[in-house]
Amino acid sequence: MNKVQQERASGLAKNSNPKGEADMSENNIDSGEASTTYQNAGRIFKNFFDEIGNVIVGQNRVVEQIIISILCEGHALVESNPGLGKTLMISTIAKAMNLKFSRVQCTPDLMPSDITGTNVIEEKDNKKEFRFEPGPVFANIVLADEVNRASPKTQSALLEAMQEKQVTVGNDTFLLDRPFFILATQNPIEMEGTYPLPEAQLDRFLLKVLVDYPSFEEEMEIVNRYTKSEFPKITRGLDKSTLLDLQRLTRQVPISEELKQRVLFIVAMTRKDKEHIEYGASPRASIGLILAAKARALIHGRNFVSKEDIDYMAYPVLRHRLILTFEAERSGMSPDEVVEEILKKVK
Repeated sequence: MNKVQQERASGLAKNSNPKGEADMSENNIDSGEASTTYQNAGRIFKNFFDEIGNVIVGQNRVVEQIIISILCEGHALVESNPGLGKTLMISTIAKAMNLKFSRVQCTPDLMPSDITGTNVIEEKDNKKEFRFEPGPVFANIVLADEVNRASPKTQSALLEAMQEKQVTVGNDTFLLDRPFFILATQNPIEMEGTYPLPEAQLDRFLLKVLVDYPSFEEEMEIVNRYTKSEFPKITRGLDKSTLLDLQRLTRQVPISEELKQRVLFIVAMTRKDKEHIEYGASPRASIGLILAAKARALIHGRNFVSKEDIDYMAYPVLRHRLILTFEAERSGMSPDEVVEEILKKVK
């Protein structure tokens, strides 16, 4: 352990309570900038959501869950029927964060090198040599639009980037710039010509976010806003250093041992409910649920995780990690209904 690591470990030990929870006091923040970010977190999030609201009408729950995924350094899978603004929502969030953004339109003929990049031959000083040309995955936020239309070979090219934050091309490995997120969309009603994501890749998404139809009032506002000569635009946003501070602060939000145990009981129940669930969630779901609850608490201006945070985030964290039994699917049960039953049983 080097000197910096020793000092950091000493600081965390000094500012922890007997249960091992971080103390969200000003003394526990690593830097002056992070301390300022923590003190202004409420204002930062309010301004950020207001800015997103200039372009996106309603869908506050969806935007919040995408931001939670980003604060947890995770990836999100956004699913809805066509025309509900999934792509616009993700591109707007990227613009509001002032991060490098790229979009990949997934099609069956998309090759892995179209995403990761490839080596190209170029002539220099009368010599030919290979030069790596980075693909669209070399960005901070990558939108994989209609990811279930890409072939399994291309989908697997995203696995290393999602999990290891790096790309291997030939014998060379290239690290991706931090922060790095993949926000993927898929359409659940057009199954012809699609390749459902395998369970191993679904598990690498922290959240699966469902987008509903807008209310009558929201749709009227959408019509009024997008039938004018000028489209609404983002004028200000988050800077990279503030986002990195918020990510660090997310992991420092305290959670009680009792609530940690509740998370483990919920995840364990997904493995025991053989009536409705064939395969339950892995420990990755336990980690994801605790982190997501911490991020939601920070967004709502609280320096502790509540039971409500855990119950609220259980749906997007677990819905794509559960494989229902044939009988449950035949009876028309959805993963959300199964999660709801589990939450009622776990006190």
